[in-house]
Amino acid sequence: MKEINVKAINRTSTGKKSTKELRKNGYVPCNLYGEAKDENGKPAAKAIAILATDLRKVVYTPHVYVINLDIEGQHHTAVMKELQFHPTTDAVMHIDFYEINEAKPLTVGIPVRLVGLAQGIRDGGRMNLSIRKIEVRAPFQQIPETLDIDVTPLRIGKSIKVGELSFEGLELVTSKEVVVCSIKMTRAASKNAAAETEEAAE
Repeated sequence: MKEINVKAINRTSTGKKSTKELRKNGYVPCNLYGEAKDENGKPAAKAIAILATDLRKVVYTPHVYVINLDIEGQHHTAVMKELQFHPTTDAVMHIDFYEINEAKPLTVGIPVRLVGLAQGIRDGGRMNLSIRKIEVRAPFQQIPETLDIDVTPLRIGKSIKVGELSFEGLELVTSKEVVVCSIKMTRAASKNAAAETEEAAE
């Protein structure tokens, strides 16, 4: 996985007034969850803030980054898990980070990359990518930047489901029944098929 260094500051107040002030000054309110638990046994959040300009590279990208957080001199390694965007401006409003524990598997969505020229495309069909990421679980050192899927044999009307895939060292968390990609019949391909049928009949 790609890595990036990001600086953050501690938040001493988490109320609406303080978060509004942070956003006004160009910061994004964030939470970092790690091993610490609250009185109810749930993960305790460390309140931090990061400049919106420093987050652009890790938010507006298909890549998944391991983020080396420098929180006023304290260093944490984390990944982004939850993002909230403004409903009209698409500006980042809040981010939840989860600290990486090298001894525990990490669950994260990894981008899908289709490899090869599908037979169905050669026959005039159209590729339809149904999901862009697949959730996987593994130690973070084993998690790749992309999940490469060979689509060369895929024909018109056929699809690839998560359950048909396997990657060494990775547990696929996304449901096995989820369709990753498929080849759809196009009008041109339909005409070609009809013409071939007519020729065969003659």
